[in-house]
Amino acid sequence: MQVLFISSWFPNKLEPTNGNFVQRHAEAVSLLHDVEILHAIGDSEQNESYIFEENHINGVKTIIVYYKKSKNPALNFVRRLRAYKLGFSKLRKPDLVHANILDKSMLFAVYLKKKYQIPFVVTEHWSLFLEINRNRLSFATLSVARFIAKRASFIFPVSENLMNNLKELKIGEKFKVVGNVVDTNRFTPAKHHSDIFRFLHISNLIALKNPDIIIKTAIQLRKEFKNFQLSIGGDGNIERLNKIIKENKAEDFITTFGELTHDEVAQQMKNSDCFVLFSEYENLPCVLLESISSGIQVISTRVGGVPEIVRNNCGIIIGKTEEELYAAMKSVLNETYKPDSPTELHQYIVDNFSMLKIAEKFDEIYRKVV
Repeated sequence: MQVLFISSWFPNKLEPTNGNFVQRHAEAVSLLHDVEILHAIGDSEQNESYIFEENHINGVKTIIVYYKKSKNPALNFVRRLRAYKLGFSKLRKPDLVHANILDKSMLFAVYLKKKYQIPFVVTEHWSLFLEINRNRLSFATLSVARFIAKRASFIFPVSENLMNNLKELKIGEKFKVVGNVVDTNRFTPAKHHSDIFRFLHISNLIALKNPDIIIKTAIQLRKEFKNFQLSIGGDGNIERLNKIIKENKAEDFITTFGELTHDEVAQQMKNSDCFVLFSEYENLPCVLLESISSGIQVISTRVGGVPEIVRNNCGIIIGKTEEELYAAMKSVLNETYKPDSPTELHQYIVDNFSMLKIAEKFDEIYRKVV
């Protein structure tokens, strides 16, 4: 069938990695159906009212419409919906719309259903709906989410934890959990022989990811162990981390890197022994799935959907204390914790989060809806 993906977040020239998990879902679905992608975003630097960017990305036709962004939120909302309408006119009429993230721009899915009788489903990724963030969830945002969800045929939370939070908030009626997708042909185990154990952390390096604590813990661990390195980086503030590392004279065992391509992320994981995630909250982190698919063990805080995926001897789940992080990193260095083999770790992801597996889960509901 013809499926149109739209999303409140999607990679674009202004935000190259924002919502990249949506793009991966769309590419997975394209294995079974004809998929097109439409996104609209404001650019305060452009003079033209609308600029169209059309590409075929990994075989999927993708149109991004940039509208002239103003300082008036109401005007921006009108321009964004207008941008979606203009972009939609350049695409084939879909049998189904697959919307992403229950924010106000996904009212466009409601519009398409009312005007053209096109049913829609919604995948939800937004950590704003988690209990830990309830104090930040405004009445207006909650009302819009409920309005859109009530008109959707199905809601696809990426974790059971998120589904339970949506139910508590009375957002949606019909649910099916469908996790994030991993390109298991790209993220594969590789044999690398080194006497130095390598910890890895990749994120946008914002405060909730606690990169400072990971560095601090590695520095403490160095007093007890000399045979490890920490590589840490991503699309965030690297200079701030470099300053911490330099102040602690840790340059010989802690290295940083900037924003990476998907292939570069895969190579970093192939060259590592353990991925570390010490987040305050998460939904279903793609980096954990990709690490496990690469055959490396993980250490992660017990947040969101993490306990749903870090199982079958994939890694160690900890609380949010530095002491537990230190103990977990120490246990993998001592080899007192034994994960499954790289081949077994990779197969676990193939069986549950590969592109075809995720496409089949979506397809089961698509056929009920259309």
